[in-house]
Amino acid sequence: MASEQTILTVDGPNGPRDMRISSPSRVLWPELGLTKLDLARYIVDVGEAFITANGDRPVSLQRFSDNVDGEQFFSKNPPKGTPDFIRSVKVIYPSARSHPQLVLDEPAAAVWAVQMNTVVFHPWPSRAENSDNPDQLRIDLDPQPGTDFDDAVPAALELRKVLSEAGLNAFIKTSGNRGLHVYAPIEPTHEFLDVRHAVIAAARELERRMPEKVTTNWWKEERGERVFLDFNQANRDRTIAGAYSPRALAHAPVSCPITWDELETVSPKDFTILTVPERLKTVGDPWADMNADSGSIDQLLQWWERDVRDGLGELPFPPDYPKMPGEPPRVQPSRAKKPE
Repeated sequence: MASEQTILTVDGPNGPRDMRISSPSRVLWPELGLTKLDLARYIVDVGEAFITANGDRPVSLQRFSDNVDGEQFFSKNPPKGTPDFIRSVKVIYPSARSHPQLVLDEPAAAVWAVQMNTVVFHPWPSRAENSDNPDQLRIDLDPQPGTDFDDAVPAALELRKVLSEAGLNAFIKTSGNRGLHVYAPIEPTHEFLDVRHAVIAAARELERRMPEKVTTNWWKEERGERVFLDFNQANRDRTIAGAYSPRALAHAPVSCPITWDELETVSPKDFTILTVPERLKTVGDPWADMNADSGSIDQLLQWWERDVRDGLGELPFPPDYPKMPGEPPRVQPSRAKKPE
């Protein structure tokens, strides 16, 4: 008996491609009854904006064995059977090992990823041909327990001012959950550690202005009821859900670009795979011109050097990273040995 399948015709820069979707009726979001075919059609509908935001970058695919409540895994290397029109690029990971990683150049490539049971797309902040030097500065505003999306909004607005003072033009999107992601296009002239330091400098400046509202404390026990400024998302091989990527949450939300004028009136629940295609048709893509004006992180790096001179040095790296020069001890404060 032949397996169930559907063929979607997907337009792209090289003409239309017929993409096969097997098991199209498999339910991915049980609460809403949304299927694999619904997801594939969503990607077709937002394809141009999706590729503008996420294309030409190494990308990790968050894939699910069944539905979004089930087992998941990350896929970076091109899996067996990857179509010839989908390319890969060799990237270097924090371990110093290098491997090929997928690159999406047209909507049909993203539809193929859905066929491979991808729900969430995680693009690098650097381009495929210059993967060592990010062209995006990203700051993840992550509300901690006791805070919510509404607490991230004023922090994002003030962060926009901080970045503007540093000569950068900020863009914003919902995370697809409770937080916000602030991006700034930058010249790809610095490697990841420099960009991380620029992010830390901006985060510390925001923390000085809003000490009761935001925090750069890495250890959860020290964050309190504040919005965490996740500087470690700026590290090599650390990614966040891309613009227009669905999220694996019950109501099928999307990490959606918005305008700064919208920020104080929207709810992250407004943006789902059911609503975003129509939004793009009526409102357009707020990130369409993001790359028209890339800025320099030199001012932020000057702030970093100033803070280092003032005794504010390196912050902790994720536990799976090699120990870094100047990094403080990786010991949870409540478990650290007390001086005798």
